[in-house]
Amino acid sequence: MQYFAQALALEKDMSAQRLQLIKTSVKRLILPVVAALSLTTLAQAADPAVRVGVLKFGTVNWELNAVEHHGIDKANGIDMEVSGYANGNAAKIAFQGGEVDVIVSDWIWVARQRAEGKNLAFFPYSLAVGSLMVRPDAGIASLPDLAGKKLGVAGGPVDKSWLLLRAYSQLKHNKDLADIVEPNFAAPPLINKLMGKGDIDAAVNFWHFGAKLKAAGMTPLIGISDMLPELGVEGPVPLLGWVFDRDWAEQNMASINGFLASSYAAKKLMLDSDEEWERLRERTKAKTDAEFVELRDTWRLGAPRSFGDAEKADASKVFAIMAANGGKKLVGSATEVDAGTFWDAFTIPAE
Repeated sequence: MQYFAQALALEKDMSAQRLQLIKTSVKRLILPVVAALSLTTLAQAADPAVRVGVLKFGTVNWELNAVEHHGIDKANGIDMEVSGYANGNAAKIAFQGGEVDVIVSDWIWVARQRAEGKNLAFFPYSLAVGSLMVRPDAGIASLPDLAGKKLGVAGGPVDKSWLLLRAYSQLKHNKDLADIVEPNFAAPPLINKLMGKGDIDAAVNFWHFGAKLKAAGMTPLIGISDMLPELGVEGPVPLLGWVFDRDWAEQNMASINGFLASSYAAKKLMLDSDEEWERLRERTKAKTDAEFVELRDTWRLGAPRSFGDAEKADASKVFAIMAANGGKKLVGSATEVDAGTFWDAFTIPAE
């Protein structure tokens, strides 16, 4: 019996050793597989691709073409993938549906979305805003001279330039332009066409259409940026910017900052190099040399040079003006530009 007990104990020890050997072998087989899967998962989580949704024929494509042509995205550790859309609403739908990571929009829309619970963020893309252009034969030398005239407005009744112009008119002349002119809301190309034919006397159009009007001999009466100081806004405010989901950006910090770095490297190139503009000339669709030069020079004036606390404070002032004139149709339930609206993890490079 004693011998049997010893044999049984020995068998148990050997079984335990075999079991431990099996466990060790399984670990040696499985751990590399798990590690490989983990690396794959991490690689997917840190995907360097940045999907950008833009208007098919928008001016933003000039900058993005510079990024792609010179491999600026690769130099900043990302792979930029650009998708074109027919209009701004289509781009927003694609963005909200997860088809793209980044679009161009304004921080007022971002503030509105944040008020509705969407954690979006904004970083400046352009300062360029429209101007009030008038026909040289229309007899318009000041805002009160617009009384009874036909004014073309791009972007609809809540267009930001139109709202700022109305606020400025009320401040300077105690008159709301909406009460004294006949506004014609239409697509930007149609407004320029009507202006050229003399069917309207003045126009508030997007910056590049305004540049084309100026090149065609129309007269700038006042620029939107010129109104801001008298409205209590000290410096230029970048209304348009890159918009993205903040949660996505925080999980893909290298990708979003690499994209923003690429954007500003292309801006630097376009600010400094006339040769780069000659390469891009066909894409601008400029019909004359004068139009091309006006587009180039106006674009350069619209490139943001800085974005810090002062610009954010001015943005809050502009928001108050917009909310007062555009109401909930423009800002929705948003009552302010909250601190999370602007992306702080990237800084515009010093020139």
